[in-house]
Amino acid sequence: MEERGGYGQFCPVAMAAEILCTRWTTLIVRELLCGTTRFNDLRRGVPRMSPSLLSKRLKELEKAGVIATVRSAGGSVEYRLTPAGEELGPIVMAMGFWGQRWVESTLSLKNLDPSLLMWDMRRKLNPEPLPPGRCTIQFQYPELPPARQNWWLVIEDGNVDLCGFDPGYELNLLVRCSLKTMTAIWMGLTVVRTEIEAGRLELDGDPSIANSMQRWLGLSPFAAESRRVPDPTGRFSELA
Repeated sequence: MEERGGYGQFCPVAMAAEILCTRWTTLIVRELLCGTTRFNDLRRGVPRMSPSLLSKRLKELEKAGVIATVRSAGGSVEYRLTPAGEELGPIVMAMGFWGQRWVESTLSLKNLDPSLLMWDMRRKLNPEPLPPGRCTIQFQYPELPPARQNWWLVIEDGNVDLCGFDPGYELNLLVRCSLKTMTAIWMGLTVVRTEIEAGRLELDGDPSIANSMQRWLGLSPFAAESRRVPDPTGRFSELA
């Protein structure tokens, strides 16, 4: 901790901040709390973080006793939260609820990232409303560069896979909208029906899957939190 420049205070808040408040650290803990244990999967949850910095932060968390490195019989490495790390769950959730309540939606929606959004959607998708068998749903964000426009969620036997390339399966539903619109739906700032009626969201495919989108999509764990900051655009004010 000394090489990063500590606060030089004995206060427990300062000591905890020295461990948790370096850049990216809290987001790594967030991913671990969501059940991610492998390095490459952690990277998908923090896509703008370099692999070398992620490796460094994981070593720091291990040294601080927040995580433990576990090697499987096959030789692969997993990162597991220790009891100290598990205790951070309510703290990280409280930070998320605070951000949902008090950070303006216009600021939140400036930080758009399709890979993070789709990774979160994969985690929270509810397969129960979907028909049995394999279901393939394509999300298309036309305003993005071609390499980042198209994403596929493949749901089969209760498992959800995310693909950044066409998996080659029969398509059940095409979801077409801006990344901002889908992020706003995910964050609970608006709902599927509102965006369809406004012409900002287009669904093409199986009617039963399209009609149940609000149910199977799942939302951010913070989406239900009431917002306390007025929306300066007025677009999401009715849901604040």
